[in-house]
Amino acid sequence: MNGAESLLRTALAAGIEVCFANPGTTEMPLVAALDMVSEIRAVLGLFEGVCTGAADGYARMADKPALTLTHLGPGFANGIANLHNARRARSPVVNVVGDQATWHLAADAPLTSDIASLARPVSGWVREVKSASTVASDIAEAIAAAGRTPGRVSTLIVPSDCLWGEGGGIAAPLQVPYPTVVADEAVKRSAATLRKSRDKAAIFLGAQAMRSSGLAAANRIAMKTGCCLICETFPSRLERGSIYPAVEKLPYFPEQALEMLSKFEAIVLAGALAPVAFFGYPNLPSSLVPQGCASETLATPEQDAISALQALADELGARDGPVLRAPVQQPQRPTGKLDSATVGQALAALLPENCIVMDEAATTGLPFFAASSGSAPHTYLSLTGGAIGQGLPCATGAAVACPDRRVIAFQADGSGMYTLQALWTQAREGLNVTTLICNNRRYRILQVELARAGISEPGRKARSLTSLDNPEIHWSRLAAAMGVPAVRVESAEALCLQLERALAEPGPNLIEILL
Repeated sequence: MNGAESLLRTALAAGIEVCFANPGTTEMPLVAALDMVSEIRAVLGLFEGVCTGAADGYARMADKPALTLTHLGPGFANGIANLHNARRARSPVVNVVGDQATWHLAADAPLTSDIASLARPVSGWVREVKSASTVASDIAEAIAAAGRTPGRVSTLIVPSDCLWGEGGGIAAPLQVPYPTVVADEAVKRSAATLRKSRDKAAIFLGAQAMRSSGLAAANRIAMKTGCCLICETFPSRLERGSIYPAVEKLPYFPEQALEMLSKFEAIVLAGALAPVAFFGYPNLPSSLVPQGCASETLATPEQDAISALQALADELGARDGPVLRAPVQQPQRPTGKLDSATVGQALAALLPENCIVMDEAATTGLPFFAASSGSAPHTYLSLTGGAIGQGLPCATGAAVACPDRRVIAFQADGSGMYTLQALWTQAREGLNVTTLICNNRRYRILQVELARAGISEPGRKARSLTSLDNPEIHWSRLAAAMGVPAVRVESAEALCLQLERALAEPGPNLIEILL
């Protein structure tokens, strides 16, 4: 077999089932080999950012990597923004990037570039293949590196002659190390902190701690000590709804985050790093841990946060008990005008059980998180790295990973335009994705930031650079052009009616919400 088939058969042996691809000339041997390795599903993305974002969404829900296949440095560069998000989500992703033939690199052809330099900032592991005979062992190492807890981005750069040349057979899968178990001392220190501070303490959850078993242990701890449960502002994956303990989300703006955390005298980090502000603002600190507040690390993101929480619960003598929840009102269907509150309420009221919500709704989506606390059990994904254009691709990948679950892409209009090609992939693959486009015809977050900077009367250019209404973007027409059925709604009643219909229909659909 040639190097391309050797690569794919090794990937299959290591558990790879999907390849999100936007190939070019140098990847043609891999395109041909995908027909010989029929067990790997090939999913075409019309833009590389769709491929990388879909691989992220797939990894978050499947708990294992998919391949991405991109063409040379420029193609890989098109996908970097969503690899930045995948790195922040700590998702296992394996990128295969085609390169010029080894003997052609010195010619410096127009598409030649330093791919490794592009890959390093968004990858935890990078390698350039040197020979067709090592392709199999190289991809095996890439997959194993990506699978290390809590997950990493691996990038393998493969010259075209290493794909068409004679391969070295199939390499055996490599053992992925188990996550490091936290030391007893960390558990005891965290227990002492919670015993002392009790309801003046918070557990800050991240990574695997936000899964069902991690939340169950955190619930035991909160019932025993009275501590508060808080998660990262943009959680990679959080189980939510009526059967799970109430978890507050750290606010985005630093003033609000500092206000929330100011009532605590201690914070225990469980699978999360200490919180910091997203941007530097005048007269505001980088660290969001208030002065005088103790910070204790129970588990880093690289450690086994779930077993750490379970050990902490045992150390505290915390038994299983009822789910600790603040009193919540079951969401009701809203009526009247469409705004961020009624949109969030409508979605919260109609969430189907066991659905997946990918939230990139930006400012419009803020009320949804609180409104859906008592909704049917669901999985919540968010924009981990802040690089917009993640929502539609991530929802696409989640739907590939979980074909039996309804996926809801809760999407802002401005960021949706970065990767709207994902709709075409959803239609082609028949994916069960319902997209809600919050069309307020503006970059609302930038208008908020202008106001926060003291610019109460933006000038003509500032208004122009934050407005999307000239010309108007007609999302339902864009969706229809890509094969996705779509409707427009202008009232809360219409939204509820169309959302209920859309969630019951197989395949993709889109609702454009005019705000």
